[in-house]
Amino acid sequence: MNDTAANLMNELQVLGYIYSPNEVIINICLAFLLGMFISFIYKSTHKGLSYSQSFMLTLVYVTIIVSIVMMLIGNNLARAFALVGALSIIRFRTVVKDTKDTAYVFLSLAAGMAAGTSSYFIGIFGVGFMAIIAFSLDYFNYGTFHKSEFILIFRSELDSSKKYSKCLNNYVKTANLIHIQGSGDDKSQKLTFDIVMKKNIEPEKLINELTNLSGISELSLVASKHDVDY
Repeated sequence: MNDTAANLMNELQVLGYIYSPNEVIINICLAFLLGMFISFIYKSTHKGLSYSQSFMLTLVYVTIIVSIVMMLIGNNLARAFALVGALSIIRFRTVVKDTKDTAYVFLSLAAGMAAGTSSYFIGIFGVGFMAIIAFSLDYFNYGTFHKSEFILIFRSELDSSKKYSKCLNNYVKTANLIHIQGSGDDKSQKLTFDIVMKKNIEPEKLINELTNLSGISELSLVASKHDVDY
């Protein structure tokens, strides 16, 4: 009787219906390690203003949860449909600020699926390969359009256009006006320029020059080497 039960257990394990306690522990631990490594990649390569500690924790949680779900489903089609039905009643309203964050969510899902199905080589190699790609693209700053690009924002009185235009011509290689916001009293306007500094000219010189001009206020300069919301 014991031999029959053992044989049945082995057959079910081969079919993927039942995981032994050791396999469950290994799969969940691997999912945790992969999730931590994915979050480390995200933190190390992240640029911009949309960094979130909550998102880092989410990457770890998603990897572990997906591995558990995959072990629960196994090859059971009924469980898979039950899971889809359960998830369909949940509404996710969180807005992803950076499109690159979506890729990390999918990577966590893939790592969790690999760990949950005991596909250790796929999980480890896949995440490791993505780490090499992420660090390489970050090191070479892939996708950057300009090396010295800034967003210049300031409020100017309506009769001060000649003053700031002359200043920009002295310090800036290109200056593209991308946004104008008027004021309630129709005496000033808030201007946003996409600028590229001339060679060997520090942006501090431009800021000091504009600050000394009359009719210029609310001055700010934001480095836009990476994506910036304005």
